[in-house]
Amino acid sequence: MTRLARDEATQKVEAEADVDSAEWDRVAATEEFRALVAAKLAFIVPATIFFIVYYFALPVLVGYAPNVMKTEVLGAVNLAYLFALSQFVVAWVLAALYLRAAGRFDAMARAIIAKVSRRRIG
Repeated sequence: MTRLARDEATQKVEAEADVDSAEWDRVAATEEFRALVAAKLAFIVPATIFFIVYYFALPVLVGYAPNVMKTEVLGAVNLAYLFALSQFVVAWVLAALYLRAAGRFDAMARAIIAKVSRRRIG
């Protein structure tokens, strides 16, 4: 989906969910909304902590265990190089996992918006 299409989709959702601040307070107090926030936090917090620890493990290991990191694996390629390259793989895997989780978050958000819209119409 292009950025323009996402912006148009966001505007459509915002127009459909045109609510005042009092109604947003009611939405924020619902169990569904709290479940959405909890689901997002359950993914984002551990993923962020994991990535930060993984990212800073390389300089820490190079500093405190240089002989281990100098271990050659394939010719002149040592563990430090492999660890550094693995950070790109980890970043892409986390991004892919987030995209999959974001689909669930979006479905939860659409259900909340549909419920609010039905309540406003009915």
